[in-house]
Amino acid sequence: MTPRNILILGATGFVGRSVCEKLVERSGGGAGRLRVATRRVTHAKHLQLLPTVEIAAGDVHDEATLARMLRDTEAVINLVAILHGSEAEFERVHVRLPAHLGAACKAAGVRRVIHVSAIGAAADAPSRYLRSKARGEAALKAAGLDLTILRPSVIFGERDRFLNLFASLQALLPVVPLASAGARFQPVWVEDVARAIVASLDDASTIGATIECCGPRVYSLEDLVRAAGEWSGARRRVLALPAVFGRLQALFMEMLPGTPLMSRDNIDSMRVANVASGKLAGLERLGIEATPLDVAAPRYLGHVSGEARLEAWRARHG
Repeated sequence: MTPRNILILGATGFVGRSVCEKLVERSGGGAGRLRVATRRVTHAKHLQLLPTVEIAAGDVHDEATLARMLRDTEAVINLVAILHGSEAEFERVHVRLPAHLGAACKAAGVRRVIHVSAIGAAADAPSRYLRSKARGEAALKAAGLDLTILRPSVIFGERDRFLNLFASLQALLPVVPLASAGARFQPVWVEDVARAIVASLDDASTIGATIECCGPRVYSLEDLVRAAGEWSGARRRVLALPAVFGRLQALFMEMLPGTPLMSRDNIDSMRVANVASGKLAGLERLGIEATPLDVAAPRYLGHVSGEARLEAWRARHG
């Protein structure tokens, strides 16, 4: 039976917006309910106009609140994640939340769960981020639910903080100093990830599977920075930093106020190629043909450059 009443954790984020839109398209705006969990209702105002969306305010890390949100629900999609943080913060978001979710689903009789993890997640991975992602997967598997895990590579799209960041930096700086310039990625379009989540939800044969969501081509980080500059009309010289200087640059960024652009843990993550392993199913398993980066990205990077792009960057980062 196809789930109709769905709880979405992390719906207000970059990927969540696309997932909600795809779920509304799936239902045709008819029967069923999308319950969007958010700490503050104002964070979900861009989703409130979508038909069938119900905003549920509360802290999903609180077990009683999570249990309340699961009432009258048939499936859960977990998109909650952080890219930067301490060991304790990664543990709270990537490990304890999935563990609490698994227990709460069992108690509420909700069996179907779609969990978004990350390429490279492993117990022996070099970064806190990837190790915590692996422990979160294990916690949900231990709950014995009807679980599908998706592991995307780096996700790009109109509101991403990846290619847009590199484009903005090139509009601002004459030279872009770049740590881990040779790190490898297989970028995947946010719309393809959203389609994969919805397709997995509707395909019972994906229960128990781990699916890697990757684009059709592998790029180095330097390739991606250069492409972002070219497509945004602000291409600058890229200066690849030796490893020791890359870590010093990341340490300096960590000490700045606000969310860092790069951290030492990010550099550790990039020691593992962010590409399909070839050992797990991919998007083709779901009947999805991955959209090439050079088809989708120029559409949203090319319409803004110069001072207008700087204003957009300032608005996003306060």
